Amino acid sequence: MINIIWVALFCIGIFYAAINGTMAQVNKAIFSSASEAVTLCLGLASVLIFWLGLMKIAEKSGLLDKLAHLFRPLIRRIFPEVPAGHPAMGYIMSNLIANLFGLGNAATPMGIKAMEELKKLNGGRNTPSRSMITLLALNTSGMTLIPATVIAIRMQYDSKAPAAIVGPTLLATLCTTISALLIDRYFYYRRKRKEKK
Repeated sequence: MINIIWVALFCIGIFYAAINGTMAQVNKAIFSSASEAVTLCLGLASVLIFWLGLMKIAEKSGLLDKLAHLFRPLIRRIFPEVPAGHPAMGYIMSNLIANLFGLGNAATPMGIKAMEELKKLNGGRNTPSRSMITLLALNTSGMTLIPATVIAIRMQYDSKAPAAIVGPTLLATLCTTISALLIDRYFYYRRKRKEKK
């Protein structure tokens, strides 16, 4: 559906430019934007590679294990249905830590693996379990300590203080994460109360 919307917007824009006689400006904008997009993507790729490298160093040095051990009691309370030694818990921890460092692209494969493991725990059913819904809510809210991608974009456009976004991002994502957990729990307990009646 989204592809149809994009194609429709593109066709409407081209048609409108043809009627108004501004096709030259549209062509110029298309080619300059394409060039800028490639430059931006390369800049973002370098930042992502840098942070992924740091994550790999943190993993090899045992720092990720220490972070996982530090957050494990909290994660166990958020995901009480997942057994302590289950592979899903490791993937959930890796996913949340990658999101914490603003590595959304790196967090995605771990999130998918976590969902696969949670589906196995759910007996392979297509109906999501409580843990699957909670993981989705946490990924959507995405608490972030270091918004690496946003900092990279700000650097790309010559921001005087690219890291100035760190404080507001931390505050905003902390609020969204707490809200996501509260809403998740509210609907879970409401459903449980209805099932008892």
